[in-house]
Amino acid sequence: MDLNLKGKRALISGSTAGIGLAIAASLAREGAHVIVNGRSQGPVDKAVAELKEATGGDVTGFAGDLSTAAVAEDLARRHPDVEILVNNLGIFEPKPFEEIPDADWMRFFDVNVLSGVRLARLFLPAMKRADWGRIIFISSESAIQIPTEMIHYGMTKTAQIAVARGLAEAVAGTGITVNSVLPGPTKSRGVVDFVGALTQGSDKSFDDFEEEFFEKVRPTSLIKRFASTEEVASMVTYLASPLASATTGATLRVDGGVIKSAF
Repeated sequence: MDLNLKGKRALISGSTAGIGLAIAASLAREGAHVIVNGRSQGPVDKAVAELKEATGGDVTGFAGDLSTAAVAEDLARRHPDVEILVNNLGIFEPKPFEEIPDADWMRFFDVNVLSGVRLARLFLPAMKRADWGRIIFISSESAIQIPTEMIHYGMTKTAQIAVARGLAEAVAGTGITVNSVLPGPTKSRGVVDFVGALTQGSDKSFDDFEEEFFEKVRPTSLIKRFASTEEVASMVTYLASPLASATTGATLRVDGGVIKSAF
């Protein structure tokens, strides 16, 4: 299926690894001009080289911390014609509620929520002039089922859904769509590193951890495994395309059935 993405210019924040990198690869394969972002130049250059080799696509990079306003503004000056914005930048950290200081709440909100708000605000005027655009927030199933082990993270994911819906209402009647995507537990680099740290010094393998995780921590999962980053990227790529023009203001789940609801 041709998703009609050839020549579209897409920015994916936080895209040097994991879900963001998979989205960048998927969009590049569809012919989009992809801008990869990471905090430092080394990982950005590596991701750009890997994507060009794997996809043969038009890929460029931008190194900088997009949780800061000045860096976001610099990006918008260099790449003012972004048509597809995927707000994927995010952090997570398990921590007991009583041990989460105010500074952590503010840091998580700034990185996970305000980074996307700023970018949407910067690129929306050009999308309005063109009467076409796609803004996608990568939220999480944790937005619906707040994890007790990282309430501050869940709060930011819920906020992303609210921003996406409100922004979709604000551009009603235009060719711009705004949606949020809720991945479930996904085998991203962050998850692999996290599992590795937890199992260090033991004889427990990743497969052992995965089986135990879905038995005890996420028992409502219907697929009983971590999703791949490519599975999430497939949904995002479709949403970014002109074919998804009737899908806006929506919260779409790629959660493996973890959220125990039919709606």
